Amino acid sequence: MGLIMKNKFLVILSLFHFSLHSVEVNNLVVPNGFKASLFANNLDAPRQIAEGNKGYIFVGSKKGIVYALKDNDKNGQIDDVKIIFDGLNDSSGVAYSNGSLFIAEIDKVWRVDNIEDNLDSFSDEPLKKTLVTDDLPSDQWHGRKWIMIDDDGSIVLNVGAPCNVCLKEDERYATIIRLKENRWIIEARGVRNSVGFDINPINGKLYFTDNGRDWMGDSMPSCELNVLEESGDFFGFPYLHASGVRDPEFGNYEHGYEIKKPVLDLGPHVAPTGIEFYTSNTFPPQYKNNAFITLHGSWNSSKKVGYKVIRVTFDDVGNPISVTDFVTGFLDDQKVLGRPAAPLMLSDGSLLISDDHANAIYRISPSL
Repeated sequence: MGLIMKNKFLVILSLFHFSLHSVEVNNLVVPNGFKASLFANNLDAPRQIAEGNKGYIFVGSKKGIVYALKDNDKNGQIDDVKIIFDGLNDSSGVAYSNGSLFIAEIDKVWRVDNIEDNLDSFSDEPLKKTLVTDDLPSDQWHGRKWIMIDDDGSIVLNVGAPCNVCLKEDERYATIIRLKENRWIIEARGVRNSVGFDINPINGKLYFTDNGRDWMGDSMPSCELNVLEESGDFFGFPYLHASGVRDPEFGNYEHGYEIKKPVLDLGPHVAPTGIEFYTSNTFPPQYKNNAFITLHGSWNSSKKVGYKVIRVTFDDVGNPISVTDFVTGFLDDQKVLGRPAAPLMLSDGSLLISDDHANAIYRISPSL
C-alpha cells in the first residue's frame, strides 16, 4: 500500500501503488515504432503538466490539487507522488521557469520559488506560494486556465467567454492575455475558449487552439487551430466561427474587426485542450517540429468525437500540411475509457499525455 506521511500542508505518497487496469493502457493505439505505457495514476483529474530541472514533474488538476511527481528509479513510471497544494480554485494550469513553479487558478496566478530545492529538503515547513495576480475574472464557465511562461518571463494565459455565445463589456473575456511588467496585454481577441497554446519553433509564433460553440448541430462549427501574427489580432468570436460559420445571433453585427481565419479546422465538438510542439530528436526525424494536440472529446454531439491525440505537420514556414491520429483507444465504440487533456514533451524526448477521466498520465516513447 505504500507509506503515507501527512500534515496540514503536504501529503507524500511513497512507493506509489498503481491500480489502473492494464487493459486500459493496452487499449491505447500508437503508430508503429512507438509504445504507450502508464506513467502515473490515481491522480485526481490531472490537466496541464510541467517538468522541472531536477526530475520533478508538476501536474495541475481540475479538483484544486497540484502534484509533484518523481521517477526515482528512472524506469519510466512514477514512484513518488506529493500533493503540494490542495483546496485551490481549479488549479488546472501549471508552468515551470527558472526554478519557479507557476500555478494558474481560475482567478489567480501563484509563484513558488526554488520549488525543487524545497521539495528535496524534506522539511515539514509548508511550501510558500507568492501571489502574482488576482486580477482575473472568476467565472467558472470557460474559466479554466492554460499557462505559459515566455522567454522574456512574461505570463501568457487564456480567459474564456463566460457563456456559450455572448458579448461582454469586460474586454478580457474571449482572449489570450499576457502579463508583462505588471501590465495586462491582450494578445488575441475573439477567442471563445483556448485551453492550449505553444510557440511554433519553425517561425517563433504563438499557435493556439479554440473550442467551437455548441448547439448548432453535429456538423458545425469546427474547433480551431490559429496562429497569432500580430498582438491584438481578432479571431471572430462571437460573430464568426471556424472558417466561415456566421453566428445565428451575432453574425450580422457590424463589428468593424478584420477577422483572422483558422489555419486548421480540427472538427466540430472535438474540444482541443492542449498543444505541444515536439522539438526533441528522440522520435524519428519526421516528428521534429510537429504539434501534438489533445482532443478532450465532445459532450454536445449525438455521436462522440475527439477523444484522441492528433499529430499536425507543418511546412517550412509554419503552415499545417497534414493531420493524423497519434494516440487513439480512448473510446470503445461509444463508451468513454479516457479523455486526453494535455501533452508535454519531457527532456528525455518522450511524450506525456494526461487523462482527467481515467485519472492517469501516459508516456509515449519509441519502442526500439
